[in-house]
Amino acid sequence: MRSDLELLEAWRGGDRAAAGELFDRHAESIYRFFANKVDRDVEDLVQITLMACVKGRDRVADGAHFRAYLFGAARNVLRTYLYKRGRMREDADLGVSSICDLGVGPSTLIAAHEEQRLLLEALRSIPVESQLLLELRYWEELSTEELALVFGVPAGTIKSRLSRARKRLERALSELHSAGAVLESTRTNLDAWAAGLRDQVSRIVASR
Repeated sequence: MRSDLELLEAWRGGDRAAAGELFDRHAESIYRFFANKVDRDVEDLVQITLMACVKGRDRVADGAHFRAYLFGAARNVLRTYLYKRGRMREDADLGVSSICDLGVGPSTLIAAHEEQRLLLEALRSIPVESQLLLELRYWEELSTEELALVFGVPAGTIKSRLSRARKRLERALSELHSAGAVLESTRTNLDAWAAGLRDQVSRIVASR
Protein backbone atom coordinates (compact mmCIF):
# COMPACT_ATOMS: atom_id res chain seq x y z
CA MET A 1 0.00 0.00 0.00
CA ARG A 2 1.37 3.39 -0.98
CA SER A 3 2.04 5.92 1.77
CA ASP A 4 0.42 9.36 1.92
CA LEU A 5 3.71 10.81 0.66
CA GLU A 6 3.80 8.48 -2.35
CA LEU A 7 0.16 9.18 -3.18
CA LEU A 8 0.66 12.93 -2.84
CA GLU A 9 3.68 12.90 -5.14
CA ALA A 10 1.81 10.77 -7.68
CA TRP A 11 -1.13 13.18 -7.52
CA ARG A 12 1.17 16.14 -8.09
CA GLY A 13 2.50 14.26 -11.10
CA GLY A 14 -0.97 14.06 -12.61
CA ASP A 15 -2.22 10.74 -11.23
CA ARG A 16 -5.87 11.48 -10.44
CA ALA A 17 -6.43 7.94 -9.17
CA ALA A 18 -3.80 8.63 -6.50
CA ALA A 19 -5.81 11.65 -5.36
CA GLY A 20 -8.93 9.52 -5.10
CA GLU A 21 -7.09 6.88 -3.09
CA LEU A 22 -5.66 9.52 -0.76
CA PHE A 23 -9.05 11.08 -0.06
CA ASP A 24 -10.79 7.70 0.31
CA ARG A 25 -8.22 6.80 2.93
CA HIS A 26 -9.06 9.82 5.09
CA ALA A 27 -12.71 10.52 4.21
CA GLU A 28 -14.15 8.74 7.24
CA SER A 29 -11.95 10.75 9.59
CA ILE A 30 -13.13 14.03 8.06
CA TYR A 31 -16.77 12.93 8.25
CA ARG A 32 -16.21 12.04 11.90
CA PHE A 33 -14.58 15.43 12.49
CA PHE A 34 -17.72 17.31 11.43
CA ALA A 35 -20.35 14.79 12.55
CA ASN A 36 -19.75 15.54 16.22
CA LYS A 37 -19.82 19.32 15.79
CA VAL A 38 -22.62 20.38 13.46
CA ASP A 39 -26.28 19.46 13.12
CA ARG A 40 -26.40 19.54 9.31
CA ASP A 41 -24.34 20.09 6.13
CA VAL A 42 -21.74 17.47 7.10
CA GLU A 43 -21.32 16.14 3.55
CA ASP A 44 -21.00 19.67 2.16
CA LEU A 45 -18.33 20.52 4.73
CA VAL A 46 -16.39 17.36 3.87
CA GLN A 47 -16.47 18.29 0.17
CA ILE A 48 -15.38 21.88 0.90
CA THR A 49 -12.47 20.53 2.96
CA LEU A 50 -11.36 18.16 0.22
CA MET A 51 -11.60 20.92 -2.40
CA ALA A 52 -9.47 23.17 -0.19
CA CYS A 53 -6.86 20.41 -0.15
CA VAL A 54 -7.04 20.10 -3.94
CA LYS A 55 -6.37 23.82 -4.32
CA GLY A 56 -3.58 23.82 -1.77
CA ARG A 57 -1.93 20.49 -2.48
CA ASP A 58 1.39 22.09 -3.44
CA ARG A 59 1.58 23.78 -0.04
CA VAL A 60 1.87 20.42 1.72
CA ALA A 61 5.58 20.42 2.47
CA ASP A 62 5.76 16.84 3.71
CA GLY A 63 3.36 14.14 2.59
CA ALA A 64 3.98 12.29 5.83
CA HIS A 65 1.95 15.10 7.45
CA PHE A 66 -0.90 15.09 4.94
CA ARG A 67 -3.35 14.26 7.75
CA ALA A 68 -2.26 17.35 9.64
CA TYR A 69 -2.81 19.46 6.53
CA LEU A 70 -6.22 17.86 5.99
CA PHE A 71 -7.41 18.47 9.56
CA GLY A 72 -5.98 21.98 9.49
CA ALA A 73 -8.17 22.64 6.44
CA ALA A 74 -11.17 21.08 8.21
CA ARG A 75 -10.60 23.32 11.23
CA ASN A 76 -10.62 26.41 9.00
CA VAL A 77 -13.75 25.20 7.19
CA LEU A 78 -15.53 24.68 10.52
CA ARG A 79 -14.70 28.17 11.70
CA THR A 80 -15.91 29.74 8.44
CA TYR A 81 -19.11 27.68 8.60
CA LEU A 82 -19.91 28.76 12.16
CA TYR A 83 -19.33 32.39 11.20
CA LYS A 84 -21.51 32.22 8.07
CA ARG A 85 -24.33 30.58 9.99
CA GLY A 86 -24.29 33.58 12.26
CA ARG A 87 -23.34 31.52 15.27
CA MET A 88 -20.28 33.59 16.10
CA ARG A 89 -18.52 36.83 15.28
CA GLU A 90 -15.66 36.75 12.81
CA ASP A 91 -13.24 37.49 15.65
CA ALA A 92 -14.84 35.02 18.08
CA ASP A 93 -12.50 32.93 20.19
CA LEU A 94 -13.05 29.18 19.77
CA GLY A 95 -10.75 28.77 22.74
CA VAL A 96 -13.66 30.07 24.83
CA SER A 97 -16.91 29.14 23.04
CA SER A 98 -18.18 25.56 22.99
CA ILE A 99 -20.36 23.76 20.46
CA CYS A 100 -23.18 23.92 23.03
CA ASP A 101 -22.67 27.69 23.38
CA LEU A 102 -22.93 28.10 19.61
CA GLY A 103 -26.04 25.93 19.39
CA VAL A 104 -24.92 23.83 16.42
CA GLY A 105 -24.31 20.44 18.05
CA PRO A 106 -25.80 17.39 16.31
CA SER A 107 -28.85 15.75 17.84
CA THR A 108 -28.65 12.49 15.90
CA LEU A 109 -25.53 10.93 17.42
CA ILE A 110 -26.61 8.36 19.98
CA ALA A 111 -24.10 6.83 22.38
CA ALA A 112 -24.28 3.10 23.04
CA HIS A 113 -23.37 3.42 26.73
CA GLU A 114 -24.13 5.92 29.46
CA GLU A 115 -20.41 6.64 29.79
CA GLN A 116 -20.20 7.47 26.09
CA ARG A 117 -23.26 9.74 26.30
CA LEU A 118 -21.68 11.56 29.23
CA LEU A 119 -18.38 11.92 27.36
CA LEU A 120 -20.17 13.16 24.22
CA GLU A 121 -22.00 15.86 26.18
CA ALA A 122 -18.84 16.87 28.02
CA LEU A 123 -16.84 17.23 24.79
CA ARG A 124 -19.49 19.55 23.35
CA SER A 125 -19.54 21.68 26.50
CA ILE A 126 -15.83 22.57 26.56
CA PRO A 127 -14.25 25.20 24.24
CA VAL A 128 -14.23 24.12 20.60
CA GLU A 129 -10.43 24.28 20.36
CA SER A 130 -10.14 21.98 23.38
CA GLN A 131 -12.68 19.59 21.86
CA LEU A 132 -10.78 19.55 18.56
CA LEU A 133 -7.49 18.95 20.30
CA LEU A 134 -8.77 16.01 22.35
CA GLU A 135 -10.64 14.39 19.47
CA LEU A 136 -7.69 14.68 17.09
CA ARG A 137 -5.37 13.24 19.71
CA TYR A 138 -7.50 10.40 21.05
CA TRP A 139 -9.81 9.64 18.12
CA GLU A 140 -7.49 10.25 15.18
CA GLU A 141 -4.25 9.55 17.06
CA LEU A 142 -2.40 12.55 15.67
CA SER A 143 1.07 13.00 17.10
CA THR A 144 2.18 16.08 19.01
CA GLU A 145 4.07 17.19 15.89
CA GLU A 146 0.99 16.76 13.69
CA LEU A 147 -1.21 18.63 16.18
CA ALA A 148 1.31 21.47 16.20
CA LEU A 149 0.90 21.74 12.42
CA VAL A 150 -2.92 21.67 12.64
CA PHE A 151 -3.05 24.44 15.25
CA GLY A 152 -0.02 26.39 14.04
CA VAL A 153 1.78 26.43 17.40
CA PRO A 154 4.97 24.85 18.82
CA ALA A 155 4.88 21.24 20.04
CA GLY A 156 5.51 22.39 23.61
CA THR A 157 2.39 24.54 23.46
CA ILE A 158 0.36 21.54 22.29
CA LYS A 159 1.48 19.52 25.30
CA SER A 160 0.34 22.20 27.74
CA ARG A 161 -2.93 22.72 25.84
CA LEU A 162 -3.65 19.00 25.92
CA SER A 163 -3.18 18.97 29.67
CA ARG A 164 -5.56 21.91 30.10
CA ALA A 165 -8.10 20.42 27.70
CA ARG A 166 -8.17 17.14 29.59
CA LYS A 167 -8.71 18.98 32.88
CA ARG A 168 -11.56 20.95 31.31
CA LEU A 169 -13.11 17.72 30.11
CA GLU A 170 -12.87 16.15 33.55
CA ARG A 171 -14.50 19.23 35.10
CA ALA A 172 -17.27 19.09 32.52
CA LEU A 173 -17.84 15.42 33.28
CA SER A 174 -18.18 16.20 36.98
CA GLU A 175 -20.63 19.04 36.31
CA LEU A 176 -22.79 16.85 34.08
CA HIS A 177 -22.80 13.88 36.43
CA SER A 178 -21.68 14.93 39.89
CA ALA A 179 -21.43 11.48 41.47
CA GLY A 180 -21.87 7.77 40.97
CA ALA A 181 -20.39 4.77 39.25
CA VAL A 182 -20.95 6.14 35.74
CA LEU A 183 -18.84 9.22 36.42
CA GLU A 184 -16.10 7.18 38.06
CA SER A 185 -16.09 4.67 35.19
CA THR A 186 -15.90 7.46 32.60
CA ARG A 187 -13.06 9.28 34.35
CA THR A 188 -11.08 6.15 35.19
CA ASN A 189 -11.37 4.60 31.73
CA LEU A 190 -11.48 7.80 29.70
CA ASP A 191 -9.21 6.57 26.90
CA ALA A 192 -11.23 3.37 26.45
CA TRP A 193 -14.58 5.17 26.43
CA ALA A 194 -13.18 7.76 24.00
CA ALA A 195 -12.12 4.96 21.64
CA GLY A 196 -15.54 3.35 21.95
CA LEU A 197 -17.27 6.64 21.22
CA ARG A 198 -15.06 7.13 18.17
CA ASP A 199 -16.14 3.73 16.85
CA GLN A 200 -19.78 4.53 17.57
CA VAL A 201 -19.58 7.79 15.61
CA SER A 202 -17.82 5.92 12.78
CA ARG A 203 -20.65 3.38 12.59
CA ILE A 204 -23.25 6.14 12.45
CA VAL A 205 -21.29 7.94 9.73
CA ALA A 206 -20.91 4.70 7.74
CA SER A 207 -24.65 4.03 7.87
CA ARG A 208 -25.55 7.34 6.21
